[in-house]
Formats: sequence, C-alpha cells, structure tokens
Amino acid sequence: MKKTALVILGAAVVSAVAGGVTALSVNNYLSNKGGIFSSNDTTTSWNDTTPKAGNHFAAFQAEQYPDLTYAAENAVKAVVNIESIKEVQYGGRSRGYDPFYEFFGIPYGGGYGEPQTREQRSGGSGVIISEDGYIVTNNHVIEDATKLKVKLNDGRTFDAKLIGTDPTTDVALIKIDEKDLPTIPFGNSDNLRLGEWVLAIGSPFDLQSTITAGIVSAKARQLGVIPNELRVESFIQTDAAVNPGNSGGALVNTRGELVGINTVIKSSTGSYIGYSFAVPETIVRKVVVDLKEYGVVQRALLGIRYRAIDDQFIEQLGEELGIKKTGGLYVDEVVEGSAAEEAGLRKGDIITAIDGTKTNDASTLTEKMAQRRPNDKVTLSYNRNGIDKKVEVTLKNKVGKAEPVTVDTKDVAEALGGKFSEVSQSMREKLEIRGGVQVTSVDRDGLLGRSGVKEGFVITYINDRPVTSMKDLQRMSDSIESIDGVYPNGRALRYVIVK
Repeated sequence: MKKTALVILGAAVVSAVAGGVTALSVNNYLSNKGGIFSSNDTTTSWNDTTPKAGNHFAAFQAEQYPDLTYAAENAVKAVVNIESIKEVQYGGRSRGYDPFYEFFGIPYGGGYGEPQTREQRSGGSGVIISEDGYIVTNNHVIEDATKLKVKLNDGRTFDAKLIGTDPTTDVALIKIDEKDLPTIPFGNSDNLRLGEWVLAIGSPFDLQSTITAGIVSAKARQLGVIPNELRVESFIQTDAAVNPGNSGGALVNTRGELVGINTVIKSSTGSYIGYSFAVPETIVRKVVVDLKEYGVVQRALLGIRYRAIDDQFIEQLGEELGIKKTGGLYVDEVVEGSAAEEAGLRKGDIITAIDGTKTNDASTLTEKMAQRRPNDKVTLSYNRNGIDKKVEVTLKNKVGKAEPVTVDTKDVAEALGGKFSEVSQSMREKLEIRGGVQVTSVDRDGLLGRSGVKEGFVITYINDRPVTSMKDLQRMSDSIESIDGVYPNGRALRYVIVK
C-alpha cells in the first residue's frame, strides 16, 4: 500500500511540474509573439504574495478550531464502567421426568426440583459528578439489579449502592465509598449549538474508556422510547458513535463539560449506524439534585393536554378551529383544579412560549417543565382569539399541591404495578359506569399481581374514592387499602389489600 501511495504521489508531483513548465513556456511564447496580448496590456508579475491556486477563502486560525484532546484526556478519567448483577430464579425438573406419566397422572420417580438462582450480568457506563463518589447513569443500566460494581478508569473496582432512580427520564444516581475522585463539571446543554463538536465516552462492548467524536445533529428530539407513560424526552441527537455499553456514559463539549448522558441508539440493528441520543444536562442536573435532596424526583405539572400545531394539525383541524399557520401548542384540555386552570388558561388557547422560549414543538415545553419543581413560577405566553397574552403560573405536584413531594408520598399508579388506559365510551355504556381506568398489563410482583387482579379489570374506586379517568388515579397519594371495579364480562369485585 505504501509503495502504491508513493507512486501516485510521485506521479502527481511530476504532472504538476510538467504543467508548470508548459504553462511557463506558453506564457513566454505569448508574451514574445504579442499576437494575443498587446504591449499595452497590464501584466502581473509573480511574487510570494500573489494568491496561489488551491488557497482557502478563509484564513486558517488554529485557535478557532476545536482541539478535542483536552476534553478527552480530562473527561475520560471520570467515566466508569458499571456491572449490573441480577439474581434470576428459574425452576427445573429433576432427573427421571417423563411427560408420558405426567399426562396420565401416573406417579413416577421424577418431579419438579427446587427453584434455582443464577446471576445475570450486564454492563453500562456512568459519570462521576462529585469527589465523594456520586455517579450518574441510566435507569435501564441498573434497573432491578441486586448488586452493582463500578470499575474506575484507573482499574480500581468498588461496590456501589443505589441512591435513587427516575424512570420517566431514564436517569439514576448511585454512589461508591471513596474520596478525591476525578469528576466532570456540568456544562449547559441549553447553550449547545447545532454543528458543535461533542465527545461520547463510555464502555461499548465492554471496551472501557472508549472515546468517539461527532457533532450535535439536533436538539429536543422526542422518540417515545422510554417505557413509561409519564416519560420526559427531549434528547440531544449526535452522530458520535455510541453502541451497547455506552448507556449512562458522558457526552461532553470541547471544554470537557458534561452536556448529556448517552442513552439511546436509533438503529435497525441495535448497534450504531449513524445517530445516538443523550438526556440533556439540564434534565440530568435537576434529577440528580432532587434524588440527593428529597430521595424522589420533584415533577412539576401544568395540568393541561396539548398538541403541537404542525402541518398535520392544520390539515386535520385547522379549518374547524380557524388556525391557519403552524407554531405553538394548542391546549386541548385543562385539568380541573390544576395550576393551568388557576392561572386562567382555557381549552383553545395557543401556548407560544414559556419563560421567553418559543414552544413550537411539544419537546420544548416538556424539557422546560422537567427542569421545574412544584411551587416554581413560570411565565406562559399564549394567544387567545388572536390576542397575545401572558400569565404567571405557580406549578403543582402530581397530587395537585404546590409543594415538594417526599418519599412517603405514594405514586398510586406505580404502587399498583401495571399499565392502564382510559375506558372507552362503548365500554362505559356496556358496563353502565361513569368511567374508570382499565388495567392493560399486570406486574407479577406489584400490588395488582399479588392481589390477583387480572388484565381487563376496570378500576372504578380506590379507598372508596371514585376513579373515573387517569387524572383521578394520578392525583391519589394515600396508601392503597381497597380496589373496586368490574371485569368486561360484568363481574364486579372488591379487592381488600392485606398488609
């Protein structure tokens, strides 16, 4: 390969020299003959200041071009490898089992053995954010782990303990007992510019301390990939190569500041093919502070349902609603007793900005709200019947109060252990109920699973309080003592929770 390259390069040099000699000969010929250029023509003599062929239009200034070595060599020291260990139970049959005897109920020497346990191991990455051992990572990296091991960049290994998780943002906080650890300072993801260079650092395919580079391709992406009904997604999209094992690792700018936590790969193969996504620093920082201070994430709510006014919205509803141009968020519903209702917002209002930031897509409002806590105040700009207005809104928590929640504040939907949906109008009429919440899936180890509740059950009361919709469920915070409802076949049941 080297010889071939030299030959090609040599040929290029010879050609250039030959071309220069030819051009010089032609120029001399034309000058001497005077056939084309007269003696009165102005000529430019060759000198070192004359622009040469191939010169750039912009001057090269080294200090204005990114040098990624500083960021890479400093940030890599604070990115760790995380090994998540889960104990998985499985059952087996003892030797001598014969399905023929079991089918006919004939006693035989074989049988079911005692449940066995085995360790299931998976890997990811994390970022040290404090000298005393706090590490931020993804929730999906450490979810359901019975043991966590952290390997530092220098090779030392520590057991880690879980501080807290936030499935809605896929962020988690763990800690190791050590001091004077290298850290990555927080940057500001709001200041990231499209095309700005960033580095992704992590342990893809268990290759610890791997660094890749790319640019910011987009901001505030919503993908619908976090498996939580209340998910908060406003991803930074980059083209830095990220693969399995990078999850929870650092996305840093050229100054070595943390601007995101690498989380998702958009790929048809499961490996990197062009784009990766990170939770922005603004969300990560807030979640981490909440978990350290309160033990639970403080989620501030406006209490509205809305749709982005895009081309699809205009095509479907524009004529009916009298909306002709895109931009803003159409308020489709205002929850009774919510912060938005108290501030005077109504159905049909178009939210155009929050604290001065334009809201042309849903992810912008989602990200801004994810940075707030209950009792915070935000200024909403909105349009009502063609008139621009502004209002200050005092945000509330998930149970409708303007105060922080604590670890003792119950998330009823999470405590029940399952997934839920609104009850259709046809189902209401069939069962002759005002409303309810239908159970679409049941977690075996959750409250529903342990109580024997099956999929399809429509919850109509909890603790004798009516549940007519998802918002009723989300407002509840008391310990669950009883669940009333009805199955699609009309069978009504009451489940009493025994503690």
